[in-house]
Amino acid sequence: MGKNSESLFRAAQEIIPGGVNSPVRAFRAVGGDPPFISSASGSKIYDVDGNEYIDYVCSWGPMILGHAHPRVVEALKEAVGRGTSYGAPTELEVEMARLVVEAVPSIEMVRMVSSGTEATMSAIRLARGYTQRDEIIKFAGCYHGHADSLLVKAGSGATTFGVPDSPGVPPELAGKTITLPYNNLEAASEFMNTRGEEIACIILEPVAGNMGVVPPVQGFLKGLEELCRKSGTLLIFDEVITGFRMGRGGAQELYGVMPDLTALGKIIGGGLPVGAYGGKKEIMEQISPTGPVYQAGTLSGNPLAMTAGIETLLELKENPPYAALEERAAKLCGEIQAGAAEAGVPTFHTRVGSMFCTFFNESEVSDYDSAKGSNTELFAKYFTSMLNEGINIAPSQFEAGFLSTAHTDRDLEKTVEVSRKSFKQL
Repeated sequence: MGKNSESLFRAAQEIIPGGVNSPVRAFRAVGGDPPFISSASGSKIYDVDGNEYIDYVCSWGPMILGHAHPRVVEALKEAVGRGTSYGAPTELEVEMARLVVEAVPSIEMVRMVSSGTEATMSAIRLARGYTQRDEIIKFAGCYHGHADSLLVKAGSGATTFGVPDSPGVPPELAGKTITLPYNNLEAASEFMNTRGEEIACIILEPVAGNMGVVPPVQGFLKGLEELCRKSGTLLIFDEVITGFRMGRGGAQELYGVMPDLTALGKIIGGGLPVGAYGGKKEIMEQISPTGPVYQAGTLSGNPLAMTAGIETLLELKENPPYAALEERAAKLCGEIQAGAAEAGVPTFHTRVGSMFCTFFNESEVSDYDSAKGSNTELFAKYFTSMLNEGINIAPSQFEAGFLSTAHTDRDLEKTVEVSRKSFKQL
């Protein structure tokens, strides 16, 4: 890290807890201190010391078109001049809602919010209100934001820091959340067959992206859908990461499963703070003001986030990138995997579309427990080596990598070269 970043990080730690506004950014899992970013363009980010990095974090997923995409930037410049927030309905909200409903198979109505956490929290409240049941099921290692009832064996930063049950979460709330092993349909069936009629909803990431990337095993998602239908439980897909990344219809389109409710975020905001939840009309009409389930937000559907989101979704519709992303991500990940094998470094590689992960693990990773078996010390050395050579990957073993349409062939070639060199150094 350069001197300017060092100075900023010292100053930040005096006035911001840990010096960061989201825990994983502090680099505690990999050692060292984080570079402070000054700008980004296309596939690159630049720090305050003038260093350039090829970026595979992509702001933790939203930047599927790359940073500062011209179409999004130009639209935002015009939007800013018209005002940044009205606290009133706009035509932009209607256009955004139409784009989401048109693309996502299970969504008939959608409500905009301001974050992924807000989306999942609101979807669960709606599920409880609709079913008149209190208990919910989540899966170990799936992260759905930091709402109290969801910080139970969560993934992402909670996994990195080994604090799956955060202080400050009342036991009474945690007690309403049943945690089951991901990819274990047998365990879910056993529980639902005895207590299914007590469960308001099952929520999960259809492709887990917060304990590393863990795809669903064959039949897992469809089996959960059938269990929910049988018991009157709502199925919620947290597609904050996978929405519009697996394809315009998200993971539900890819796997052919229809959840009752879906949480969205990241890509639909084009890089600005955003969230949304949607589903069947009969369920969504239970939300205030048409129904009794309350949810509100001052900045929900604000014109800047809607503008950036609309332009991003239109670009994805008009110039679908998914086949090319699939092909290029497969090639990149295959060559990284080959480099690890040649160097004799034990790894297990996962990928779905343009999401990918290299686990430093000798065994197959299919759930939270197997993901935790990864060698985080070895990952930290790999991460540092990659960063020092200008490749920015997530500073945690338990996060996803992302490819954007802005990554060039030369970017991928350099990434493979640096990766091979890093594996050999291990």
